[in-house]
Amino acid sequence: MTSLAIVNISKDSVSQGVLRLCYQSTLDQFEDWALIRQPSSSRNWVVNLHGHSSTGDQLYTRKDICENWIPVFDQYNCNIVTPNLRGNAWMGPAAVTDLHALLKYLRVHYQAERFIFVGGSMGGTSCLIYATCHPEDVAGVVSMCPATDIEDYARWCRQNQEVNTTIREIADAIEASYGGSPDQQPQIYLKHNVSKNAHRLNMPMAISHGDADPLIPVKQSRDLAAKLTRHPNFIYEELPSGNHNAPLASLRGLFEFILHSPSLKGLK
Repeated sequence: MTSLAIVNISKDSVSQGVLRLCYQSTLDQFEDWALIRQPSSSRNWVVNLHGHSSTGDQLYTRKDICENWIPVFDQYNCNIVTPNLRGNAWMGPAAVTDLHALLKYLRVHYQAERFIFVGGSMGGTSCLIYATCHPEDVAGVVSMCPATDIEDYARWCRQNQEVNTTIREIADAIEASYGGSPDQQPQIYLKHNVSKNAHRLNMPMAISHGDADPLIPVKQSRDLAAKLTRHPNFIYEELPSGNHNAPLASLRGLFEFILHSPSLKGLK
């Protein structure tokens, strides 16, 4: 049984050739949407997950990301889906269910075969969480400045919520999506904990993190990288003095690493 019902599909004003797919989750009747861009007959799709406080159109509305990322995806003939995915959901259980159904829909109606996940911040975190929950759906992951231990990160945010309003908002959003704090929902947090489920990450992976990131401590990426030292198709890049946005400029190199991995190299 799928977890979404299509409401309508229409042209979107965000960019030429982009369609807006509106759907309702049959999990709880939540109404949501995703943007679809299919310039190529390729069966390779980029799943671009947005950051906290953004929406599913971030790829098209944030100038630095739009101008630097879309040309790379186009160069390699990739179609793109950018789900809104319940807003600031941090890939909680409902978001996982909805995305799994959305990818199934793309396979059936758009002949999609391989999904390469790309995102930064909450988006990068969400890419990794989904990959641990449904590795069968994920051909590769590019994750920038992610949280890899959602339990540890949720606690860190709550402990540091007085630093700025963004950290407080993130703490609130994670707890709302996960049904409570790590103490209240330990099993849910454990299931979505990338670092503690690192053995499920067998797909090509590329992670980048600035070592001066004030929103998601670099320790999050370091801990996961230490567990993936024997991974045959994994690269970790740490940017000296890099802030939270520093890894965004690394997209091309990280994406090309994924595409040149043995399991994807040469695929059209």
